Amino acid sequence: MVMSLSLYSRSRIRDGEIRKVKDIHKKCCLKFATSNLGDTPNMWKKVLWSDATKIELFGNNAKRYVWRKSNTVHHPEHTIPTVKHGGGSIMVWACFSSAGTGKMVKIDGKMDGAKYRTILEENLMESAKDLRLGRRFVFQQDNDPKHKAKSTMEWFKNKHIQVLEWPSQSPDLNPIENLWKELKTAVDKCSPSNLTELELFCKEEWEKMSVSRCAKLIETYPKRLTAVITAKGGATKY
Repeated sequence: MVMSLSLYSRSRIRDGEIRKVKDIHKKCCLKFATSNLGDTPNMWKKVLWSDATKIELFGNNAKRYVWRKSNTVHHPEHTIPTVKHGGGSIMVWACFSSAGTGKMVKIDGKMDGAKYRTILEENLMESAKDLRLGRRFVFQQDNDPKHKAKSTMEWFKNKHIQVLEWPSQSPDLNPIENLWKELKTAVDKCSPSNLTELELFCKEEWEKMSVSRCAKLIETYPKRLTAVITAKGGATKY
């Protein structure tokens, strides 16, 4: 089958994966940015941002550099053991706001609608309370089918939680992506040796994310929207 290139005008990179994005998603991103550009800074401070990501064990250890003398490249002190398949990975869900990071949860097994709602039930309201967002906060999630399922949307309705209308294929618009990148770098520096340590370091480093960093990401959110508008819904530096 020949696919028309006109349908795919750009690529976005998320977690090291290049994703082709259709023009319709580009238009949706542009519409979101245009519609929300005039919102006050206080509006974005009320948003609880969320996402899930995969974190690899030894994921950032592809290259290491050492100072060594000539003809000593194979000496033990100049080598790093390799692990097949990267040593494994974990999936985590987390949330944050301008007031700091909320809960982080390791996702065991395959995520389905029921498991997602359990994560929300056990972590969303508690995170909102810890971050002092009040009862009228806005929750952000992407458009994964599990997130938009009828049962999940009914859960939000029963809890009186407002969900932010979100365009598909739009990682550039979610500031949590910046925190994911910083988290993975920090966890890699901890050098976890197994998946148990990986989970522990992920949660520790997530809690260490400074409130000022979280606040800055939200404070500059209008600039992010402007960048998306300038790119006409295309990929940005964010």
